[in-house]
Amino acid sequence: MQPLIDNARAFGQRPEEFAGLAQGQSPQVLFITCSDSRVVPALITGARPGELFELRTAGNIVPPYASGTPSGETATIEYAVNVLGVRDVVVCGHSHCGAVGALVRGDDLAAVPAVRDWLAHAAEDPGASDPQDPTVADAVQNHVLTQLLRLRSYPCVEQRLTSGLLRLHGWYYEVHTGAVREHRADTDSFESL
Repeated sequence: MQPLIDNARAFGQRPEEFAGLAQGQSPQVLFITCSDSRVVPALITGARPGELFELRTAGNIVPPYASGTPSGETATIEYAVNVLGVRDVVVCGHSHCGAVGALVRGDDLAAVPAVRDWLAHAAEDPGASDPQDPTVADAVQNHVLTQLLRLRSYPCVEQRLTSGLLRLHGWYYEVHTGAVREHRADTDSFESL
């Protein structure tokens, strides 16, 4: 913890670099990804403060839209799309994902009931060509596509897609190589950016 504290102290010694951020934010991208500590959106994209609006959830899950029972995730998506007017939404899954791996392996999650219940929002069967593959690449990529479909069911997303003001992107990040792949609709595969 001490190195993190030391960096935070030094970080605050450069106020001139951040003064403009007090005027507000206008990110162009909502970046939805996993809470996994190995996935760092600003590092992956090279974004500076104010350039990405982030939503991080266990397993980069987008919960079903339910206006009667709002969630923090739903509110974040709605705010990014309707208030901030983001032009792009990226759903980024990653290799070695514990959440997707647990689903693929059928892990017993009785000891973590909140995790178990949260993962119920994932694809019922994300599919994997090799359940013993620690990267769970196929399953994660299928899971990303499921979350993109779920996003389309959000009224604010559907409206902006229809009007051509929003684009959705599915990414797959390899934590062991740093490579990023994007889903291409024309080939229905994840290919290098």
